[in-house]
Amino acid sequence: MKVPTRGNRRLERLVDAVNDDPQVRAWWHAAGVNAERLGMSDHSWVHIQIVTNIALRLARLLYRRGVVGSSVADHGFDERDAEVVIAAAAMFHCVGMSIHRTDHEAYSLFLAADKLPSLLEPIYDEPQRSLVVAEASHAIISHRSRGVPFTIEGAIVRVADALDMAKGRSRVPFEAGQQNIHSISNIAIESVNISPGDEKAVRVEIEMTNSAGLFQVDEGLGTKLRGTPLAEHVEVIARIEAEHEQRLVEVFRI
Repeated sequence: MKVPTRGNRRLERLVDAVNDDPQVRAWWHAAGVNAERLGMSDHSWVHIQIVTNIALRLARLLYRRGVVGSSVADHGFDERDAEVVIAAAAMFHCVGMSIHRTDHEAYSLFLAADKLPSLLEPIYDEPQRSLVVAEASHAIISHRSRGVPFTIEGAIVRVADALDMAKGRSRVPFEAGQQNIHSISNIAIESVNISPGDEKAVRVEIEMTNSAGLFQVDEGLGTKLRGTPLAEHVEVIARIEAEHEQRLVEVFRI
């Protein structure tokens, strides 16, 4: 898995340790297999890499505009430590899918609780190591559908997970014949661009091929963003660039 560490040696050491760990790689593989069994969108290591990269992109745009991470404000961490928290949570946020889809966030917690301390041992001494694990664990459990993150880091991971929606990333259910508002709205998303905002720190621009994509934007991303510490720092713009909308289904039957 490739992650833009940007000279953050602590983050680089964590990523290297995770990449070298056969158990973590096995969890990612099993999570992807279970997603395929259920006809869900991809939850393999590719999803992990995308979410981790998006999360770090969000974090760095926020830092650039002076937004302070919760672990920085409350534990005396610096931005490099906050990136370790974010990456740790992103890399472990859905390993629980290797066990079961239902309550996978909770299963991710106990797998991470067993693995993260050993991965972080060469990087942090106590009590910093346990604080990183605690903050990452909060972010992991907060990405569930009704999760309520009260840290910047937790909100970043929650939103980054929802932003893995670009073209080709959510076609499995639709192509498997599962035609419903979820699968149709998924394939209506063409691209996602994350850039510095004008009035807010982050601008997320989503290009759609069909208005059905608004359901994915509002119900998928909007639900994950609203009520979090990130909401005031992120603007989301969804649009259809083409003159005509793409027809996604010819006939819909119940």
